[in-house]
Amino acid sequence: MGSSTVRNDSPGGDLVIVVTGTSGAGKGTLERELLGGMPEVEIAVSATTRERRPAEQDGREYWFITHDRFAELAEEGEFLEHVDFPWGQRSGTLRSEIERIKAKGRIPLLDLEPEGALHVQKSIPGAMTVFVDAPTFDELERRLRERATESSGEIQERLSLARRQREQRTEFDYVIVNDDLERAAGELLTIVRRELEAVGTMRDP
Repeated sequence: MGSSTVRNDSPGGDLVIVVTGTSGAGKGTLERELLGGMPEVEIAVSATTRERRPAEQDGREYWFITHDRFAELAEEGEFLEHVDFPWGQRSGTLRSEIERIKAKGRIPLLDLEPEGALHVQKSIPGAMTVFVDAPTFDELERRLRERATESSGEIQERLSLARRQREQRTEFDYVIVNDDLERAAGELLTIVRRELEAVGTMRDP
């Protein structure tokens, strides 16, 4: 991949927060709680080839790009990580998003699939990874079917992928079981604050 230069004068220095998990685990909800409680953290907007849903805005939920443009950016090394899904969608984190957030003196928060999260964990020394899981697989399936944003066939593919992803939980720095929103959000906030304090201590002369 290509190289990038970012400022390291943000509160967390090289810290990059990576939140991952299966579809339906509720990681997006926990991320919103974290962003509301820690203004120094900013989410990196991923690029995706999937169709934009009616309530979504380009550059807010995702950068919506074509398959051809995605392929061009990947070839040029513009992605920090990217993944290809069984149902045809491609998603990835643009290096420019990390640069943009660091330049504002903030800490990047990445919402990634486990495959991409593991790649970032290995390639960025300052990455801190959190795997968000549902309490049971049955509950995960219930949440996916209840939100009804995918077709029945895609839900089955997501469930099949989720079974494999849950087996990777132990490869991440932390695992949060999202059985109660308030408790799980509090746990995530505590983890991030502790990591920030550790980085601050390490950077003190």
